[in-house]
Amino acid sequence: MALLGDHIAVVTGSASGIGRAIAAGYAREGARVVLLDVNEQAAAHAAKEIRGGGGEAASFRLDVTKREECFAVAEQIAAEVGQVSILCNNAGINRRNPFTSDPAAVLKDWQDIMAINLSGVFNVTHAFLEPLMASKGRIVNIASIQSFVHVRTPNSPAYTTSKHGVLGFTKALAAELGKHGVRVNAIGPGLIETPLNAEVRANNPELVRIFMDHTPLGRAGTPLDVVGPAIFLASDMSAYVTGSIVMADGGYRSI
Repeated sequence: MALLGDHIAVVTGSASGIGRAIAAGYAREGARVVLLDVNEQAAAHAAKEIRGGGGEAASFRLDVTKREECFAVAEQIAAEVGQVSILCNNAGINRRNPFTSDPAAVLKDWQDIMAINLSGVFNVTHAFLEPLMASKGRIVNIASIQSFVHVRTPNSPAYTTSKHGVLGFTKALAAELGKHGVRVNAIGPGLIETPLNAEVRANNPELVRIFMDHTPLGRAGTPLDVVGPAIFLASDMSAYVTGSIVMADGGYRSI
């Protein structure tokens, strides 16, 4: 039996990596999936792949930093697809520059990362709040191990701060929206091999080694390792779970 039948699920940043895997996973569990990404062509290709595998999928271009665009897309989805009952806030970026580097670069990193990773989650959630409340829906936010700790390298203060914010936002919304039947949870990935970090992994093997030294399972994760928790938190299997974070980090925080 499909775990997400009769649901319409929106996934941001779903043209590649974790978001693309989650969208495909939701579709396999019976959800009608809507892929949102600033890369319109790649999102459309991912949606086409899902349909080719027998799933239902549509795609729309969305820049999560643009609040008006978020509300416009939400209205378009309501008219063309239906009432959204699952929202996965996955869109995000990372840049690994230390706070003591060039001030102009540090400021640019801060502004860009906060705009996408934190304000983007706020914008999209606000835009879909009405249908989520009406459907007693589920919100799944992609946080990070850096919602708790800073990785053992002296860089990326903006990313760490943004992911602390995502976890705080998750808990605050869970407390407020529970009376409306809306559950809000997060997933905390560790080092996941995606196109977003491919260049960093290739050019900085020391960083990868640092992660692996503190990962009991002894390997980096793949996008598929995040799909199971995303399905669990979106399904009725987690009917009494809200305000929580499910770690998908290979045990990173245990060392």
